[in-house]
Amino acid sequence: MRVCLLTDKPGHPLLAAASALWAERGTVVAYDPDAEGPEAPGVPRADVYLLKAHTPRALALAARLEGEGAAVVNSAAATARCQDRTEMAELARAAGLPFAATRTLDRLGPLAAAGEPPAPLVVKSRRSRRGDLVARADTAADLRRLAAAWPDEPVVVQEFTPNAGWDHKLWAIDGRLFAAVRRSELAPGGRGATTTVAPGQLPCGWAEVVHRVGEVFALDVYGVDLLDAGGGAPVIVDINAFPGVRGQAGAPEALAALAARRAAGVPAGAPSPR
Repeated sequence: MRVCLLTDKPGHPLLAAASALWAERGTVVAYDPDAEGPEAPGVPRADVYLLKAHTPRALALAARLEGEGAAVVNSAAATARCQDRTEMAELARAAGLPFAATRTLDRLGPLAAAGEPPAPLVVKSRRSRRGDLVARADTAADLRRLAAAWPDEPVVVQEFTPNAGWDHKLWAIDGRLFAAVRRSELAPGGRGATTTVAPGQLPCGWAEVVHRVGEVFALDVYGVDLLDAGGGAPVIVDINAFPGVRGQAGAPEALAALAARRAAGVPAGAPSPR
């Protein structure tokens, strides 16, 4: 089996641990889709490609590979749906998922000029990427500061969901669930350490929500950020294609098994042998 990692960070802990497992039965190579210049290598031939990079060049490459018949995890189309937060919210809410109400603005300036917001807001870049905008704005002054720092940035705006200040990070790899909690980056003091949670300890119905996300978005490896809106009612605030899944026992093994299944020709979305 020959596995190709489409990423600029092949040493990421999840990929490195899974690569050690793949190396026992085949070959693992890495390719940076954004590598340029005459020294940039050609795309390696592989039985399965893992799309960990989410840049426009990476998505275009993955789409081309799929067009040539290659197995790619996750697909270019599924990954792209998670990069556009407007499309993400529309698809999730249309499917009946408990996604936070989201509106889209071409830029933040008009909202900042409209006066005090009726409630605290969460402002995010419309396009999910490294270093994008994710901030809480309680006042018009907060909005003006963000508009000045990001004057031409298309954004999405969500009303802040009152919660205990904890983000629930849920991940799925080929249907296997992993979970953790950590202090929200929007909470006073900022983001804290991540604590693993056994999936069986999640509130009733949360696991079903995460599995439904995978079905709706056609994802094999993904993350769902949930908030407890009170009484165990979940609110989805973000969905990520191929997240890091750091420090989760069994995650590298699940990823290795998924790649082997796809390399063997098992189609995306086919039930796991578990």
